[in-house]
Amino acid sequence: MLIMGEVRTGLLQNSAEIEERDHQAVLGLLAGERVRMSRRPIVYAVSPDLLTGVDCRLPSASRARIRGVGTVVSRSSITGGRVLQGSSYVRVVRGEVNYRLPWSHYLARPGVVEVLGKVSGPDVADGFLAFGAAGEHLDLGSVSDRFMDVVQESPVLDLRAPFRSNRTRLRWVAETGEPGVHFTLGEGQERTLKITHPGEFSPAVVDLCEDLALHDWLLTTLLTIVQKARIGGASRPEVSARLAPAVDTLLHLWMPGARIHPSLAALWESLERTPGFSRQWQSLVDRIRDQLAVNTLALLRETNG
Repeated sequence: MLIMGEVRTGLLQNSAEIEERDHQAVLGLLAGERVRMSRRPIVYAVSPDLLTGVDCRLPSASRARIRGVGTVVSRSSITGGRVLQGSSYVRVVRGEVNYRLPWSHYLARPGVVEVLGKVSGPDVADGFLAFGAAGEHLDLGSVSDRFMDVVQESPVLDLRAPFRSNRTRLRWVAETGEPGVHFTLGEGQERTLKITHPGEFSPAVVDLCEDLALHDWLLTTLLTIVQKARIGGASRPEVSARLAPAVDTLLHLWMPGARIHPSLAALWESLERTPGFSRQWQSLVDRIRDQLAVNTLALLRETNG
């Protein structure tokens, strides 16, 4: 069985962290269903699962015409009152018959897309991770984006983000096999993740991918802020002003692996070794704090004459 998903991550369009009581209003995307929330080690809220029916071609590295019918599971989440994610995934299985069944059959199997005809798991996985042109096949990223946009349109938000940033796109596939994980930075905001793990599919795999996407976005955004600060090329007050949004908005959100199930902890640890997210993050944080400290000392010298 093949599981594939896509996570979009971006900054919540609000000038400040939203308060805990506002999460229900912002993420209440399904009437009658409550938003789930945890407060330790950081405030995290997630919408109810939402289903989207699909009947379309599946991606294929060999460009084979593969038809899939079923439902996509999606959800939106907010971390620390600041970072918004849209996440969608499907389990791809061989259909019992080679023709489309009534929708009631597919709705009874949420998150499952059945293939009508022959299918090769590796062929679909490689095609999906290749980031083909939008509209040609199943587009989980667009589904994730749609639910993010719904959240951003909430009247609770003031649409005044503290700085400009881009959404990142993490596409992932998970297959059964010896435990392993491979993360790749692609063009622009594109990233791919391939996971192999023993046993049956677990929602904990989705949590792992979302946590990775979150911390990749934090690292990418912090790096962009540092580059735009023009350290060494602008005055110290200008540099400090450009670095301030990172201190106010991002630095306290770095908690890699905090929501990872213990059974998948080893996969996250391998990502910490290569490419080493936390090492790069700490290097950037140290550089920011050094710049702010130097600027503070310079101001104190000027004040004391």
